[in-house]
Amino acid sequence: MATMCSARKTPVPRSLSAAESDSVSGSVRHRADGAEARSRLLHAALHLFAEKGFSKTSTRDIAQAAGVNLAAIKYYFGDKAGLYRAVYTEPVSGLCQPQAPTMRADLPLREALTIFLGDFVAPLKQDELLQLCIRLHYREMLEPTGLWQEEIDRDIKPSHAALAGVLAHQMGLKKPDDDIHRLAFSIVGMVLQMFIARDIIDAIRPSLIGSHAAVDLWIERLIDYAEAMVQAEARRRKTAARTKS
Repeated sequence: MATMCSARKTPVPRSLSAAESDSVSGSVRHRADGAEARSRLLHAALHLFAEKGFSKTSTRDIAQAAGVNLAAIKYYFGDKAGLYRAVYTEPVSGLCQPQAPTMRADLPLREALTIFLGDFVAPLKQDELLQLCIRLHYREMLEPTGLWQEEIDRDIKPSHAALAGVLAHQMGLKKPDDDIHRLAFSIVGMVLQMFIARDIIDAIRPSLIGSHAAVDLWIERLIDYAEAMVQAEARRRKTAARTKS
């Protein structure tokens, strides 16, 4: 005797009428067209916001560059600020969201610097889209809209804390003091110039950053320079300690 489970039959879907088929196809096409329009807006806005900044970019310029109706911005994002936030935080630009490096404070100095600086500089080896993302983030740093403060709290503070922890351990400190923080900011400053002054580097010595191999070599040099800075701070501290004693 068949059980209730085995006797239950799977319903056979009926065939759609021509009108129903057209309706379903139209719905799918509408969703696909909508996704495409939204994506075009994000990419067009990324280019314009990265090049001109938030205040100097109009929604009309974005819609025209994306090839969509101006009303699409309101439909998908609410307003220009909503579109800017989406460009800044969604995956189209989130590829370059900095992440706090995973490194223990007791790692050997060169290993820790390799992790930290390598992760920091790696986006320079990516494609044009990611370069635009980076430019957008640094434009936000110079012309903050409020998203910059969110990024400081979410990403930059943990990243700085990780580096400062490594440097404090190198100096035999339980926690970073003011000079450790100065040293950490100075090390990061060397890297920031590669991003902020990219146009200047390209104008003066493009070969320094023009290939993956060139970027890798610069990372090696940055690690050397950072090590030298740490060693100089260690010597300064020893001299200061002897003077006090």
